[in-house]
Amino acid sequence: MDDLADLRRFVTSRRGVEFYVEPETAATDTTAVAVASDGEWIRRRVGSPAVARKLAAELGIPAYDAAIVGYPDAMRRYRRPDNGH
Repeated sequence: MDDLADLRRFVTSRRGVEFYVEPETAATDTTAVAVASDGEWIRRRVGSPAVARKLAAELGIPAYDAAIVGYPDAMRRYRRPDNGH
């Protein structure tokens, strides 16, 4: 599956989604975490912060630098229905 297409699908099928852009590391490319208002989230590779911000603008949602602002509390509280928690 295409990572950007996954992010698009998530945004268009959830409410109140925001992107949290994570910097490239030695182990991973730049990623974006899409977080819905209920805390559900996905993380996908985006290639660069510019790509993440462009996609966010295209979708009309905010994009934040995760290293500066951190992550929303709802994301930490979210429990996936299939993980038994």
